[in-house]
Amino acid sequence: MEKKSALLVGVGGQGAILTAKVLVNGLMKAGFDVKMSEVHGMSQRGGSVSTQVHWGEKVYSPVIGQGAADIIVAFEKMEAVRYADYLKPNGVAVINDYEIVSSTIATGAAEYPAGCLEAMQENFECYTLNAAKIAEELGSAKCMNIVLFGAMTAALKMDDIDWEAIIAETVPAKFKELNLNAYRAGRAAAMAK
Repeated sequence: MEKKSALLVGVGGQGAILTAKVLVNGLMKAGFDVKMSEVHGMSQRGGSVSTQVHWGEKVYSPVIGQGAADIIVAFEKMEAVRYADYLKPNGVAVINDYEIVSSTIATGAAEYPAGCLEAMQENFECYTLNAAKIAEELGSAKCMNIVLFGAMTAALKMDDIDWEAIIAETVPAKFKELNLNAYRAGRAAAMAK
């Protein structure tokens, strides 16, 4: 069984860690050895957050080195570029076409970098979607993370796991239907690529 690795990156409050927990729960139920690590940074102040997940028959560390990730799921498009060095040359990127303006950009001390999506698309296989818009159309921007998770499972062709059951077990019961719809919408968006 080949080892795989995923790097989920975003900004504090976007749900990257919950998304990683859904991934880990599903992989463990499927019988994989799974290791996960999280880096919160200044997450409570809108700082960068990254979660690394490694899985396979036997995995010894969650740490993903540069050029080793099979997939990056970027909850914000600048984060995709920030972590691009970690993606394998033949890796896949699922990118939320969404901008979060940092305080530095908001004050005019810096500009949001142009060309984030184009830079990624030149170098990697990319699945780009506006997960925030999809989530809002479903009724809540808070399910944006599960929209991206659905796109990730489609991009990696992870069809052997009942992800809907895993989501239903992992998210709070009152948000179950919203998140199941988000998962389905994310898969559909990625499969339409």
